[in-house]
Amino acid sequence: MMVRVSNFPRVSFEFFPPKTPPMAEQLWATIRALEPLHPLFVSVTYGAGGTTRDTTFSTVRRIAEETSLHPAAHLTCIGHSRGEIDDLLRQYWDAGIRHIVALRGDPPPGESYQPHPDGYAYAADLIAGIKRIADFEVSAAAFPESHPQAQSSDADLENLKRKFDAGADRAITQYFFNNHVFLTFLDRARRAGIDNAIVPGILPVTGYAQVVKFSKMCGASVPSWLHDLFDGLDDDPETRKLVAAMVATEQCRALMADGIDQFHFYTLNRADLIIGICRRMGLKPAPAAGIRASLSSGTPPVQRDPQMPD
Repeated sequence: MMVRVSNFPRVSFEFFPPKTPPMAEQLWATIRALEPLHPLFVSVTYGAGGTTRDTTFSTVRRIAEETSLHPAAHLTCIGHSRGEIDDLLRQYWDAGIRHIVALRGDPPPGESYQPHPDGYAYAADLIAGIKRIADFEVSAAAFPESHPQAQSSDADLENLKRKFDAGADRAITQYFFNNHVFLTFLDRARRAGIDNAIVPGILPVTGYAQVVKFSKMCGASVPSWLHDLFDGLDDDPETRKLVAAMVATEQCRALMADGIDQFHFYTLNRADLIIGICRRMGLKPAPAAGIRASLSSGTPPVQRDPQMPD
């Protein structure tokens, strides 16, 4: 069991770049609502095949320019030569972006993965390339239930080690719903000599059918008890939201009891559930004055809820 090293958990949030003006309005409302929680960082995804390259860049740059948040840009190998990726990295560095989430990436729907003939073949190669360009902070991906294309769980773990050997600072996991899956994976990683930070990815279930569909693609298991909880709630969004918050909150609090003190939330560009979950974990926004003071001192302003048990 890991030992808690802080009085409150630290969090980070993931967003996806908007496709339409209404989606942009929702994203920025979400960013503003979550900003007072002062996460370690926020990340912006990169579409399959690199389809959101420009919107990812503009979103990350705007976050850096208009908020107190520390944005991280997702970057994938697919569809780009090394020269193109290197140029994009230099643009990020020149824009003041110092954190990259480095991924192999997914091909467009219906296509199989094929490395670019002049590109970085896999995430470990990309990470090494990033470090050659500049001293970026780098987050990588980890898969508690193994990547769906991995030859074996041991091979997948070896690949994770290569990412850290290439210079990754942390790994963020694919979401999972049974905590023993993550804790077992973490134990295997430690026994394999991986001592780096491995942060659990948490997905509040806003739409059960959508989660089932996506889980089949990414290799995440969906337990029967989750089906039972959401069964019959397709036309009851308010109850569905309450159940989603309850499930994610219980999951995080159980992980905290096992010594986990960092969490990465897949927000789906929604703030309501995330704020509720964080509050139940003991986090609540600090007053504006507290945020300003913390930014100058480097101390996180998030306050610990006095009713949150240790």
